Amino acid sequence: MSWNRTQKSALAIVTTTSFLGTFLISSVNIALPAIEEVFEMNALTLSWVITGFLLSSAILLLPLGRWADLTGIKRIYKTGATIFAISTILCGFSTSGEMLILLRVLKGVGGAMVMTTGAAILVSVFSPSERGKALGITVAAVYMGLAMGPFAGGFLTQQLGWRSIFLISGILGLISVTITWLYLGKDAPVHQPRKINLKGSLIYAISLSTLVIGSSAIPTIKGWVLIAVGVVLMALFIMIEKRAEFPVINIGMFTRNRLFAFSNLAALINYSATFAIVFLLSLYLQKIKGLSPQEAGSILLAQPLVMAILSPLTGRMSDKIEPRYLATLGMGLCTIGLALFAFVGEQTSAGLIIFYLIIMGTGFALFSSPNLNTIMSSVEKHQYAIASGVSATMRVVGQMVSMTLVTLFFAIYIGQARISEVPSEQFINGMSAAFMAFAIICFIGMWFSFNRGKMRN
Repeated sequence: MSWNRTQKSALAIVTTTSFLGTFLISSVNIALPAIEEVFEMNALTLSWVITGFLLSSAILLLPLGRWADLTGIKRIYKTGATIFAISTILCGFSTSGEMLILLRVLKGVGGAMVMTTGAAILVSVFSPSERGKALGITVAAVYMGLAMGPFAGGFLTQQLGWRSIFLISGILGLISVTITWLYLGKDAPVHQPRKINLKGSLIYAISLSTLVIGSSAIPTIKGWVLIAVGVVLMALFIMIEKRAEFPVINIGMFTRNRLFAFSNLAALINYSATFAIVFLLSLYLQKIKGLSPQEAGSILLAQPLVMAILSPLTGRMSDKIEPRYLATLGMGLCTIGLALFAFVGEQTSAGLIIFYLIIMGTGFALFSSPNLNTIMSSVEKHQYAIASGVSATMRVVGQMVSMTLVTLFFAIYIGQARISEVPSEQFINGMSAAFMAFAIICFIGMWFSFNRGKMRN
């Protein structure tokens, strides 16, 4: 069946924005050592260049998903793409580490608006039999961004400086924004009360922030106290949502829809276990192996390149094969890859690292498209935006958990020192501990992935 103009336009726009978003994330990872040197940031502060973006995104994804269902998903998408592009350019003019982190937080706001509506736009225009293929193409674009980011980021950092990553990406973003405003079209009228639970949204935001800040302060007493407060506030948020007339998220989507709940939990666990790979290996390849940013980026290209090649195929497969089998197999491969990375040392060859990255890329491709197809196919049409928002929240919170765990292991093994000043053995011990923890987490996630139930029921 051929796609109509509306389907082609929506797919092209969402795919382009998805590519640019992940391209920037992965290219910044490779530039972190250069940013650390310019702003003289320690290891814990440096991690907030990534975590700040993830935190603001995670805080807003659920409320914005609900608001998009009430006001129009395309309007939210356009606004978010604009904020994302402008804040990216401003990051290139940062004069301090604090300013860069704050701009990354602002950028996370725009990113949340795009992430919570992208999949919803596609699902609203494609039939159930074509969603897997469309979502697979979008996921492939995400991984192409991840693939090109380290290489292009390494080249730009080495030749033009790390600021050029933000400036060039921001200009490309503005071009994408222009196309979005011209061709995405308008929303159909929404006939629902435009009300949202602001109290719940505020408590949710404070809870997430407290959990992340507390995690970065471990193992001090202050850190554990903040985590305890965050857990209590999250429980309070769930209680408020159950009783709210206009909840941010209908808790029944989790308690009465096992397919939706377990698929999202599997996504949360998988991203928690895998996101920090590029962050850790970027530092390892440049600090321990002595590679240039460009050389390190070329090696890191392996994982997302495999993901980009295989994701459209696995997306189409999930339209015919029960997605839980594909996703569980993918998590199994990720578990193996993470366990292998735990034994990487100073003498590990670049070829072996590339082989491990190929295992990870294959596993993630088998997991991502089928899992997203399951999530979006398990809800009704009027819940598309909030389902997309929940899915994106699981992804971003998982990424944030991944970086928080890295921050925790850095605090234990490295402390307040700059990474460039830490002995190699000390850094490798911290990295190995993190990878082994990630492997255990991913193994646990396989149970949720397999026991989610059948999508076609």
